[in-house]
Amino acid sequence: MDLFSYMRENYQDDDSPLAKRLRPESLEEVVGQEHIIGQDKLLYRAIKADKISSLIFYGPPGTGKTTLAMVIAHTTKAEFRQLNATTAGKKDMEQVISEAKDIRGMYGRKTILFIDEIHRFNKSQQDYLLPFVEDGTVILIGATTENPYFEVNSALISRSNIFQLKPLSKENIKTLILKAVYDQKGMGAFNACIDDDAVDFLSDMAGGDARSALNAIELGILSTERDEADGRVHITLSVAEECIQKRAIRYDKDGDNHYDIISAFIKSMRGSDPDAAVFYLAKMLYGGESITFIARRIMICACEDVGNADPNAICVATACAQAVERVGMPEAQIILAHAAIYVACAPKSNSVVNAIFAASAAVKNEDTGQVPVHLRDAHYGGAAKLGHTGYQYAHNYPNHYVKQQYLPDEMVGRVFYEPSDNGYEKDIKAYFNKIKRDIE
Repeated sequence: MDLFSYMRENYQDDDSPLAKRLRPESLEEVVGQEHIIGQDKLLYRAIKADKISSLIFYGPPGTGKTTLAMVIAHTTKAEFRQLNATTAGKKDMEQVISEAKDIRGMYGRKTILFIDEIHRFNKSQQDYLLPFVEDGTVILIGATTENPYFEVNSALISRSNIFQLKPLSKENIKTLILKAVYDQKGMGAFNACIDDDAVDFLSDMAGGDARSALNAIELGILSTERDEADGRVHITLSVAEECIQKRAIRYDKDGDNHYDIISAFIKSMRGSDPDAAVFYLAKMLYGGESITFIARRIMICACEDVGNADPNAICVATACAQAVERVGMPEAQIILAHAAIYVACAPKSNSVVNAIFAASAAVKNEDTGQVPVHLRDAHYGGAAKLGHTGYQYAHNYPNHYVKQQYLPDEMVGRVFYEPSDNGYEKDIKAYFNKIKRDIE
């Protein structure tokens, strides 16, 4: 390393963000994620024994994916190389692979390749790595905020152990905040202090994201004037509120968290829990989800999960969807809440969706025969000569019902729609029982 490189590296260390300066170098310093790095866990033992195989760390931002990779870098005897998929290209990977081959051939040492944001690599870039992971040229460690089963090639997935990192607990965040304020490795040299209510507030608002809390601490200490009485920088609740003005919720409109929350929203409406439904609605809106997308999902739920148990559900959902497009945000949130709460509170039935699925399966998989001749089109002059006669007009009979065959011969007796005993479908079932009973 030349003098300029040495000086640049030292200045970068001094000026690097607080979250980077506080990054631990050993497993014992890591806060949280005990479910994968507890002393009795596989990953802990593998890191301690320096027996790492290819890994993928998956979890929300600020939960320690890069931290764990750096811990491995400090404990392994293998060469360690790092790339970020947002800036690296194939040429960068080729250089790392070439070096790894030389190191393996000359010294018999393995190379660990850490790729941050690995989901940003396209399929061909991920495919390039596959043979070198397979033959042991490199041990891959990937980090991603996206579900790897959606975003990482299945061939790489099958050759890697997947470890899911969870959002840090409030207690974990509190520990990191106090370390950031008082530890010399963090902001200790600034002679700062933080009030208990500010610690509680930041640990809650961070939403399990350590980086969010540490960035707020750094901003607070650097931007707050010292108290003239004691010469200290005081991080009060009001300072904390200014430094983290919006809760960092975990909602990625293009990632699996998007699907998790919309799934919870639908299941809450289906499960007749209006409180949960409006909670997930609020979370989607806060995260910037499309209001038209939400409205479409409510309409689908109104038919799929309510159906004829409350025929008005689809009317309300559709009217709300139209109103949302005309009104826009922020008022659209009230309209969406109206529809979501109505659908959640409505009696439930999946008889409609079961009926169409069963009928579709019959059409696809069975010989369903021909339309009965008496139901065929008979408006033209030659219809009678073809035998298209015998249709009985239902309105000419009591209760506007007459018993006749509607299904093809091959389908006679098949039941696709079975009304439930919920809501209006109970009346539908009673109506059918009545009109059929009256003609017997």
